[in-house]
Amino acid sequence: MAGYVLSSANRWYVALEQRYGEVPSVGAAKRIPAVRLSVRQQWEKRDRRDKRGSRTFGGWPNGLRKRTSFLLRTYMTGWVEQNVEPGYGPLFQAALGGRPEFFRGGPLAAGSTETVVRFREPHGLEPGQAVRVGDELRFVSAVVDGRSVILNAPLSRAPQEGTPAGTTVSYRPALELPSVSIYDYWTPATAVQRVLCGAAVDVLRIRVNADYHEFEFSGAARDVIDSASFVSGQGGLAVFPEEPGPGSFDYTVVPGNVGQAWLGSAAQRFWTITEAEVVLQNDLELRDREFGSDGLQGVWPGVRSVTLELELYEVDNLATKELYQAARQRSPIGVMFQLGALPGQIFGLWLPALTPEVPEFDDSENRLRWKFSGCRAQGTVDDEMYIAFG
Repeated sequence: MAGYVLSSANRWYVALEQRYGEVPSVGAAKRIPAVRLSVRQQWEKRDRRDKRGSRTFGGWPNGLRKRTSFLLRTYMTGWVEQNVEPGYGPLFQAALGGRPEFFRGGPLAAGSTETVVRFREPHGLEPGQAVRVGDELRFVSAVVDGRSVILNAPLSRAPQEGTPAGTTVSYRPALELPSVSIYDYWTPATAVQRVLCGAAVDVLRIRVNADYHEFEFSGAARDVIDSASFVSGQGGLAVFPEEPGPGSFDYTVVPGNVGQAWLGSAAQRFWTITEAEVVLQNDLELRDREFGSDGLQGVWPGVRSVTLELELYEVDNLATKELYQAARQRSPIGVMFQLGALPGQIFGLWLPALTPEVPEFDDSENRLRWKFSGCRAQGTVDDEMYIAFG
């Protein structure tokens, strides 16, 4: 007797496509801890105006253009296999464009301070890459020389000589965006399995101080391929891909209240933030209106928009006053969030130059709350936003 398919009995994988819409092979290491995958496919239905001698609708013809959209939410989990990028790394690459940049770490030399880190060996770092020292992750704001870098925010304490810097992987914006394939497998194996091909990330949302640290990706895709109606040639496949064999997977999620926040032209740590959300929008233009095509053939990104929504309690101190003054004077500040506080469970986000808007005062609680809305990051060339894992 057939049974219902449980909504919790599925597993997700994601892989970077080498050519748009062509499904690549995927391994167990590409599994992601997704919370929800919503896929919507519609046909572009145009009104028929032909007169058929009756009021009966004659139906739509085959071959109408398809429009496919998706939304994927995933928890942040531990980065165990640090020789490769995290499983959801391809999604961040699809959102920002830059390839993963690994830093393998190494012992620190004498003379390191809270803001200047010195290495015993040449580091090979560039501005925007991340450095992890113990349970703290920071970004390189400037390179002093081949063995010294300046950090975007101070460490809690100056590192001792010989302290090891940990492995990190960083992502930065780029001119072009790659696409990914998202695999949606279910139990039992005879249920309908799906692959979303040609998925392009239009919007990335990163929430701070949620129940758990969460990332959300949404955008457009070329097609949904399923095991029930698969035809050879779809997504460049001869046969529908089987699920990878079981591999090790870390189910450890990171509590949403764990982390650090640094704000200001001279970065200062804030303890009063109640919630924040960083939104990256790529303003994708879809190539789906050309004659001879029945669906999405590619995407082209427009002007990138990185915005911040921020709420905090006002405190009568200099750092909070300087934040308000920067908003009044339209002066850019640096913003950095570290999510997580254990090695292998840390995510970092840095906006080097964000212009805060004048906050709204909310006096509905016992403590006065400020709400900063629509604050937008700026830059020179592909440098508004950097993210990293460590």
